[in-house]
Amino acid sequence: MSDLKYWLGFNLVKGIGPAKLQALLDYFGALGRAWHATELQLEKLGFDKRAIRNLLAARRDLDLDRCMAQTEKAGVTLLTWASPEYPTYLREVPNAPPLLYVHGALTEQDRLAVAVVGTRRLTSYGRQITRELVTGLVAQGVTVVSGLARGIDAVAHKTVLELGGRTIGVLGSGLDCIYPAENRPLAQQIREGQGAVISEYALGVQPEAKNFPPRNRVISGLSLGVIVVEAGEKSGALITANFALEQNREVFAVPGNVNSPVSKGPNRLIQQGAKLVLSVEDVLEELQLGRVVAQTAVQLALPESAEEAALLAYLSAQPVHVDELCRQTGLPTNQVGSTLTMMELKGIVQQVGGMRYVRLREPGGAYETGNR
Repeated sequence: MSDLKYWLGFNLVKGIGPAKLQALLDYFGALGRAWHATELQLEKLGFDKRAIRNLLAARRDLDLDRCMAQTEKAGVTLLTWASPEYPTYLREVPNAPPLLYVHGALTEQDRLAVAVVGTRRLTSYGRQITRELVTGLVAQGVTVVSGLARGIDAVAHKTVLELGGRTIGVLGSGLDCIYPAENRPLAQQIREGQGAVISEYALGVQPEAKNFPPRNRVISGLSLGVIVVEAGEKSGALITANFALEQNREVFAVPGNVNSPVSKGPNRLIQQGAKLVLSVEDVLEELQLGRVVAQTAVQLALPESAEEAALLAYLSAQPVHVDELCRQTGLPTNQVGSTLTMMELKGIVQQVGGMRYVRLREPGGAYETGNR
């Protein structure tokens, strides 16, 4: 697109957001012409002195061709309102970001997306529920959107990656400033084939607090609905839920212990009318997504590899230690561990403490009997 460098240029000018950019497009028809607007023209469009001053400074100081080259060197794709690949549902949101920086790729499949968000200070309950919900979403081919933060967000993304699904991470910083730093490998995994990491912020923009509410509106804007797993009363996840309501998206909440600080947020959302979530089926039915979960559960219970079949042969309702499974199957410890993790996500086995596992289902979907 010949005007692409001007979209990038305006993104780098402070004080020119979606509303002003739309005014420029309406008046000039193309951002290439708008970039060279006179002060008088800008004043007629209602631009304040600060915005005019910033644009004039950007025109003087920025080499847009060089900026484009730096972006391309970083492996970043730019999507604008005019790009066919720009996410359809996000484009419908009022004041949607005019420019998205993308690492990885967005696909048609990502139109069916659900956000899973929550606190950074998750509990074991929150971790378990997040994994269960994400497993069900991935099984239906639903893309999982989250914010690449610690806690619930990271668990959601990691679970998708383990299951081979698609996920989108939305940042409140430039794509080269992943926050927290510990999630850089996670971001790299996502963009290397299982989704995309996106931002409306230019390369080099640091993760400041003021950037995260706008980030949250993108998370909800990309999604058909938002699931809040655990969140405090003033959590960013609740900001995401509020944006979802404004954008006419569905809001879902997982109930929790009334005495737990991280359950106060979702419990309050349920009080206010959010859809209570007891299982992923509640989400799928409300959004009319895909097949019935019960059918998928049977499919997930079937061993999908020789390693899974070998482990199932030695698992029952009686707990078996990982070391014993390694001895019985002859498989390496790391392979047994990773296979058991996948089987637990599918609901075939469960860890009952002390690295001991029990079998939950017979092949074909019937539940094992016995004490657990």
